[in-house]
Amino acid sequence: MAKVTIDGIEVEVPNGSNVLQACEAAGIEVPRFCYHERLSVAGNCRMCLVEIEKAPPKPFASCAYPVNDGMVVHTDTPMVRAARRGVMEFLLINHPLDCPICDQGGECDLQDQSVGFGGDSSRYLENKHAVANPNFGPLVKATMTRCIHCTRCIRFSSEIAGVPEMGATARGENMLVGTYVEKALSSELSGNLIDICPVGALTSKPYAFAARPWELKKTDSVDVLDAVGSNIRIDSRGAEVLRILPRLNEDVNEEWLADKSRFALDGLKRRRLDSAWVKKDGKLTKASWPDAFAAIADKLAGVAGDRIGAIAGDLADAESMVALKDLLASLGSTNLDARQDGAALDVSRRDFYSFNTSIAGLEEADAILLIGTNPRHEAPLINARIRKRVLAGGLKIASIGPAADLTYKVQTIGTSPADIAGLLDGSNAFAQVLAAAKKPVIIVGQGALARADGAAVLAAAWKLAAQVGALTPEWHGFNVLHTAAARVGALDVGFASGKTLAQMLGGGVDVLWLLGADEFDTAAIGPNTFVIYQGHHGDAGAARADVILPGVAYTEKEGTYVNTEGRVQRGALAVFGPGEAREDWKIIRAFSAMIDKPLPYDTLEQVRARLVAVNPVFDRVDHLPRFGCSDLTGPAGDAQALSSVPFTAKIANYYMTDPISRASATMAACTDAHQSPSLAAE
Repeated sequence: MAKVTIDGIEVEVPNGSNVLQACEAAGIEVPRFCYHERLSVAGNCRMCLVEIEKAPPKPFASCAYPVNDGMVVHTDTPMVRAARRGVMEFLLINHPLDCPICDQGGECDLQDQSVGFGGDSSRYLENKHAVANPNFGPLVKATMTRCIHCTRCIRFSSEIAGVPEMGATARGENMLVGTYVEKALSSELSGNLIDICPVGALTSKPYAFAARPWELKKTDSVDVLDAVGSNIRIDSRGAEVLRILPRLNEDVNEEWLADKSRFALDGLKRRRLDSAWVKKDGKLTKASWPDAFAAIADKLAGVAGDRIGAIAGDLADAESMVALKDLLASLGSTNLDARQDGAALDVSRRDFYSFNTSIAGLEEADAILLIGTNPRHEAPLINARIRKRVLAGGLKIASIGPAADLTYKVQTIGTSPADIAGLLDGSNAFAQVLAAAKKPVIIVGQGALARADGAAVLAAAWKLAAQVGALTPEWHGFNVLHTAAARVGALDVGFASGKTLAQMLGGGVDVLWLLGADEFDTAAIGPNTFVIYQGHHGDAGAARADVILPGVAYTEKEGTYVNTEGRVQRGALAVFGPGEAREDWKIIRAFSAMIDKPLPYDTLEQVRARLVAVNPVFDRVDHLPRFGCSDLTGPAGDAQALSSVPFTAKIANYYMTDPISRASATMAACTDAHQSPSLAAE
């Protein structure tokens, strides 16, 4: 540790820190544009100038100057103030007077720092330099006349996203930041360029001219469009969600957010279910809540419990699932399933279906094996965390599955489950790499489990983890990577019992309750099965329904979700649902009262108490303890029954995986742009 004195305040900082970090440790604000704590140091904006004693009498860029023990730094001397004003004057020479129409207004670092550290006049009266605006695709709007050449976007693309498609051409005043050849940005993390741009050069294209930040109500919540559980802030005005931004959580998403989670919000306004519907004479007609409930009650009358089933969708909250489970129990049924893809998950132990290493724990791994997964599409932020570990050095990664560009070097050692056998018997060289690693990690994707030999793949992966030392009392290196936000929570509440999804289809039950379930082939439901669809979008499940009950989306309710690593988090109500849509657990509670089988809770707090009673993990909100593995007993399944049929990709189109993103015009534009990057929609 080095002792540094900043403006008379003595602080201790780790050796290797820079002066700007020392200033932050002392609580002293130093202006900056190019410096970002998660990016490499560029040192090209020169705004973070400070004066250092016993150094040459000139201002130094604090972001690029390492600390020394005993260093004395001054951040507010006449020389520093004059130097910063000069830098700001240079930055504003060519910057346009766009503040009244710039979407960055009110959140602009250039505005804030020009007021706080700049001068009140400029000596330059020449015409401002302007450049053409490139087309970066349907998500990021580029107004490069405002660019101050901080290069944050270039460094983010190459270092964090791992897609080095942005760069600079020419030098000085003629320098242009862009993609060299005009094309849509192809990274699933491109929206983060908007957040890190300190000026209005890169803004959100769907959000353009929609609102000013002081007009918005800000609600902290969690994302449900993948299983990462990214922490988000929902910005709304009135009854409309206008923007979704990431919140800082070092253990989950750091400060980043995937593009689908950020931009699919326009799907919340389209194809919504806002009233109940009942099928009469083969045609769905609008109905009142009592009429819809009566239609369901009439159908349930006299139906045996084992002929009733329920399927939970990928976006369901834990409260609604436990309520539906209790309702079916009161009807004498235990037929519950949330595995719409048919994934062979062993629910007898939580670590058989969790991402046990934890997302942050990936930074400790020294060898990773991917089995039937493409984390870049299934969980972009977990993929970014793996890339972060790759850049730190000393990590070897191999994959069994389809070849894919994961933004880092991966050794493909096979394409089918049969290739796991080569690791188990040691004939594959990567088995020695795993065995020699101190903290090996095995990640099994849903594409490996949602197949006929899924149970065998799960058992073989666990056996391999135990064999190579990935399962110890101090380290748990076995991981299942989920793609559905509701999946782990559903398994935690016991929403996987009785008949499976496959057994409930084809006439396996007489009454089937779909809780937002749209990700399976609804045509396989028996023609005589009475279908109740409870959800918020008119998607596949609603098209097959005999009765539709309008629920609300994740931005419109208080809900509990469990991410792929088993972290319990809670989303918050930002806006109210449309029309007669209601919170899902309240719908189920109201129906239970109508059939004289009232569920024993009336408030959200009571439902959450019921969750804790069902599984104590729900009492551990926003906290995930790290644990090892002391019981090496593996999941059910024959580890020898491995097929030679190659794995296939779990996600065919990253931008459309759920009812919300499928209803989004922005995600449709992304799909088109991804298929024809050079013809991206404006």
